[in-house]
Amino acid sequence: MSALVQERRDDIKEIVCDILEIDPEELTDSSLLKEDHDADSLRAIEILAALEKTFEISIDQAEMSRMVNLDGIYAVVAEASEK
Repeated sequence: MSALVQERRDDIKEIVCDILEIDPEELTDSSLLKEDHDADSLRAIEILAALEKTFEISIDQAEMSRMVNLDGIYAVVAEASEK
């Protein structure tokens, strides 16, 4: 994994942790945001908006169904960045 990709993943994790108000140690790549960290739909929209602003990308709200954990968020951001 390149340093740039790792830096982006770190930035994404920091955004998610800030919005969910959890410590980074609590959030793994596969932990479920809703089930494991009590993220509701409002928090999911906050995460999506923060990612769009931070990375200057546009994410279709339909992609939110894939954004259930960090792995899903990484994939959605990577795909949106390629457009």
